[in-house]
Formats: sequence, structure tokens, C-alpha cells
Amino acid sequence: MSEMQSTRRGRPGYDQQGILAVAVAAFNEHGYDATSIGMLAERLGLSKSAIYHHFGSKDQILDLALDAALSGLEAVVDDPLPASAVEASAVARLEHVLRGAVHVLIAQLPAVTLLLRVRGNTEVERRALTRRRAFDRRITALVSEAQAEGALRADMDASIVARLTFGMINSIVEWYRPGGREGADRLADDVVAIALDGLRRR
Repeated sequence: MSEMQSTRRGRPGYDQQGILAVAVAAFNEHGYDATSIGMLAERLGLSKSAIYHHFGSKDQILDLALDAALSGLEAVVDDPLPASAVEASAVARLEHVLRGAVHVLIAQLPAVTLLLRVRGNTEVERRALTRRRAFDRRITALVSEAQAEGALRADMDASIVARLTFGMINSIVEWYRPGGREGADRLADDVVAIALDGLRRR
């Protein structure tokens, strides 16, 4: 991945990240399969060769976009709490992960939207889905751990809890608009309140 992530510069005003942002918007608007390099070139006012100066293929553009979304989500689980909170309970770590996931989704909204739409039609998409399933398993394990600690009600299957919770978080891509009345912090508060208040044991 490191070779693909190196920023190569071509014509002034168009670096790799700028082209990537336009490409992700086009993929979300038209679908990955229906978006050609020619369409991207027209949107950018560039030649196809100028795009190929930055990316080896359309698949590479997709790979970078999906990696941005997945890496952000994985980082939240890999380092969910500061070092001072190593002994934090599973439910505290779960809450931190949920808040972090909301922040990643809002910060990487176009890329996460794209991730949620992939169906495994290409090798790049299949690799992304494999990583997404691994992420889902880690969330399920965290829910299960919180249940075992007695913090969350245990009468619900952990995998269903994880899916329903992230189904709510993922739905944000369908309606959230940057600059709206709720920012990331407030939205994260709302998600935690809805997801965990109904799950906590009383």
C-alpha cells in the first residue's frame, strides 16, 4: 500500500488527493463500474494520461479510497483509549469505539459512503469486504466482552447488537450533511445514548 500512497504530482493544481476526491464523488454518484477514466478526465479538465501519472489504474483509485475509510475505522479499534485507560472496561472501550466511528464517518464521509456500497465485484472490493468483516468481528467480540462483564444485557446476540449498532452509524451517510445543526461530537453523543442506554443492565 505504501507505493500507492506516495503522492505524485503532475500538472499544477491537481495532486493525487485532489483527483482522488473527485473520483470518489463520481463513484458515489454514478457507481464504480459506470465511471470511466475518461469521465474523470472530463470532470477534472485533464487528459487521461495526466490521471495515469498519479494512478496506475481505476482499481488503484478505488483501493486508496476504500483504504482511507477502513484504516480510519480500524485505527479506532486498534487504539480505542489512551494509555492511561488500559484497564478500562469493555463497555467504556465500546463507547469510545462508537464515538470514534462516528467521527471517522463524518471526516471520511465520501470514502465511507463508497465502502458501504461495494459488493465484491472486483478483487479490490473483495479485499475491502474481508477487512470490513474482520472489523465487524472485532466489534462483536467487544460487545460480547461487555456482556460477559455484566455491563450490557446478555439476552441479545452480540453479533446482532453489533450489526444493529453499526447499521445506525452507517445510516448517517444517507442523510448527514456537513454544516448541519449537529456536529460530530453531538451526533456521537446521540448514537451512544440510543445504542448503549437501551443495552445497559439496570
